[in-house]
Amino acid sequence: MSYAPLVLHGRRIILRTLSENDYDGWLEVRTRCRDWLQQWEPRPVNSTHLAEDRRSFVGRCAIRERERQLGTAFGFGIFLGGRFAGELTLSSIQRGPLQSGFIGYWIDEALAGQNITPEAVVTLMQYAFETLRLHRIEINIIPRNAASRRVVDKLGLRFEGVAERYLEIDGAWEDHARFAITAEEWAERAPEIVANWLLPRD
Repeated sequence: MSYAPLVLHGRRIILRTLSENDYDGWLEVRTRCRDWLQQWEPRPVNSTHLAEDRRSFVGRCAIRERERQLGTAFGFGIFLGGRFAGELTLSSIQRGPLQSGFIGYWIDEALAGQNITPEAVVTLMQYAFETLRLHRIEINIIPRNAASRRVVDKLGLRFEGVAERYLEIDGAWEDHARFAITAEEWAERAPEIVANWLLPRD
């Protein structure tokens, strides 16, 4: 069974669930930015990097669609002017007394520093808090990943400390700086954040 894509609109960007039709654009970015991206990607030691063939991509799209139907994760492509620009995920969604999820992202190196990622994160946070009704969103970043740190700094997300050897990245256990925002903080800050990142500029 096929499902209609989920589409979220930012100021300049569109977030859309991926399908096989996005493979060529995705592969072009992944190939061009491979060295820039792989150093930050979760991968156990002695395992291969993310498979980039069409079949594997289609399989991941199917898994993401299944997760969306179950409500356990939401994966999106970031599109700017119709061009594939990166990926953004809301994953490990927990309901019950937690009501939480984790945001992760990557962007085309050629588009880094153009405020595309912060806009995409705000677009997804608005959906997470106002549609999915989650209570907490967390973003975990390797401390030396300056580009990712700038995203949470621009959005003013709350720093909660460093989790030591938190995740295996490119074969090594890496510390992660933990940033979070709760529904209460979102309700207080949303008018300013949405105006700064999502509403049309005069």
